[in-house]
Amino acid sequence: MSRPHVAAICGSLREESHTRKALVHALESAAETGGETELLDLREWDLPVYDADRGEAGDAPEFTARVRAADAILLGTPVYHGSYATPLKNALDYCGFDEFENKTVALLAVAGGAFPITALDHLRSVCRALNAWVVPHQAAIPRASSAFEGDAEDWEFVDESAAQRVAVLGERAVEYARIEPDPPCLEAAENVGADD
Repeated sequence: MSRPHVAAICGSLREESHTRKALVHALESAAETGGETELLDLREWDLPVYDADRGEAGDAPEFTARVRAADAILLGTPVYHGSYATPLKNALDYCGFDEFENKTVALLAVAGGAFPITALDHLRSVCRALNAWVVPHQAAIPRASSAFEGDAEDWEFVDESAAQRVAVLGERAVEYARIEPDPPCLEAAENVGADD
């Protein structure tokens, strides 16, 4: 098997994003496990607010092509009001079954507070609706401001258990990149909105 291509989508637009730092760590682990990696940083893409009448606006055709080319996808998000961030939601709205069906997806959430899990549950539901295969392991980083030290360019994890969770996420993305697909789940079969 050729080296699996793992693409990470960063749902944070902040310059000093802890989500981006964690995704870089996960991608480093994926590379060490044998994957080819790519960070799709949403700060660098022109993706206007999704409008179904203008589904190919801005950089959307190139962005969706890059997602579609991946064998596995890491979705990383900061937690806002108990869910995932708007930039990631908007990017996912440009995608559909062509980008996600039967594809391995790994989930990461980073929170300023103590409870980042609901954002992961929401992302898992979106991926299930697109008939993606979400790896059982997921990485959550609570109290992110104390989990890292350093700036956007030169940083390290302070919380070793969080670093390990994130590293395993990258490993799993590579290990399961070519998983044998199951029959479509009920959510995917009933997801008529994906074709609208």
